[in-house]
This record gives sequence, structure tokens and C-alpha cells, in this order.
Amino acid sequence: MIPMNFTPTPDLLAGRVILITGAGSGLGRALALESARAGAMVILSGRNLRKLEQVYDEVRAQGSPQPAIATLDLAAATALDYDNLAATIGSEFGKLDGVVHAAALLGDRTPLEQYDVPMWCRVLHVNLTAPFILTQVLLANLRKSADASVIFVSSGVVKNPRPFWGAYAVAKSGLEAVRSMLSQELEGEANIRINSVNPGRMRTAMRAAAYPAEDPNTVPTPASVSGPFLYLLSAQSRGIDGQYIEAQ
Repeated sequence: MIPMNFTPTPDLLAGRVILITGAGSGLGRALALESARAGAMVILSGRNLRKLEQVYDEVRAQGSPQPAIATLDLAAATALDYDNLAATIGSEFGKLDGVVHAAALLGDRTPLEQYDVPMWCRVLHVNLTAPFILTQVLLANLRKSADASVIFVSSGVVKNPRPFWGAYAVAKSGLEAVRSMLSQELEGEANIRINSVNPGRMRTAMRAAAYPAEDPNTVPTPASVSGPFLYLLSAQSRGIDGQYIEAQ
């Protein structure tokens, strides 16, 4: 059972190395700050170096362990880019205790009949293919951890399919299949667990793009839904594997 109102202690993630994609803004930024506040050594990954540097400064300003920056554009990254990231993590830290795939691309909110095909491919790549590739290349580092946790960020469109969500909904549904298969394939490795979390409504730029008429002040902040993520990244969640979890 995941505690929805989980409050982390300052040492909850002490000694853990956590990679967070999409760390420059939105949910990724919030999880980076909260994980660092709980003692983790956070690797900030994203495509915008300036935004990552701002989050880096915020982490340092709150007195948390010094983070690292790993610039990676998931839409354009090559196989060498992924391999280099995995090699750097291995050489610099010797292990990886957690990954949160928070990077996302909404794409078009249009009927499938009118959906732009290049945009379709881009959205599928960023939201589905890239998290799969990244997890695959990082498995060697995750296996060096005594307790590794991989979290895919899911969406309500997985359980409640509806029109006009296009490639984003397809990608998130595919990611659930990846989560389920990977968890079963790694069933014999008790030190690695694979879960997904649907954070629900959040006050982010992506939410504003999807619901332009919505008052953002009526929507929870990303930080307010961080509890289940931090719980899953911690040793307290050992034994929870292969689950789809709703944060709200």
C-alpha cells in the first residue's frame, strides 16, 4: 500500500543516487528538489542546460547534497549519447539507485484523422521509446545497487482513454506495457523494482497547454504529489514491484 500523504524524513534517500529526466521544470524539477531534500544525490537530466543550472542552484540553496547535471535531449539523442550517459554514471558514482522518467511531450490535441505524422513519431519517441532505451542502458548501473527503483510517469489517459489525446495517450499506454513486461522479466532480481505512477492533475506548463481554460490555481502543484514517488525511491517500498499507482 502506497501512503498518499507520505512525508519524507531528511535522510530518507541518504546515500542514494537518483536520475530524474525532465528535471528542468514541472514534475521533474519538483521531484529533483524533494529527492535532494531527502538526502539523495540527484542527477538532473533534461535538454535545457539553463533550466537545469537553475534547479542545480535551487538544490544547493536548500543545503542538499551537490547534484550533477546530465544534459540529454531525448528527441535527438543518439545511441552514443545514451551509452555515454550510462558510462559516466558508472564511472562517477559506481551505481544507480533510482530513475524517474519525468520528461514528457504532449504533442497535438487533434483528431487522429488530422494528426501530424512527424509530431506523432516525435511524441512516441520522447514518451515511450526514449524511456525504454534509457532504462535498458542503465540496467547495468541499477544492478550495482542493493535496492534500485525505476519509476515511469504514467497518466490518467491510460485507464480512461478519451478522444483527442493522440500520440501522448498511445505512448503512455505503451509505457505501461513496458513497465509490466520489464517487471516480470526482472522478477528474479529482487534488488530492482519497476513501477509507474500517475501523478494526476498538476500545475504545469503541459497541463496548461492541454487545458488552456482551466484556472491553474485550482490544480495541485507538482511538489504536492511527490510523496508516492519519494516513497517508491526509498527502501521503505521494497517488495512493491510491477504496480500502476495513482498519486491522487
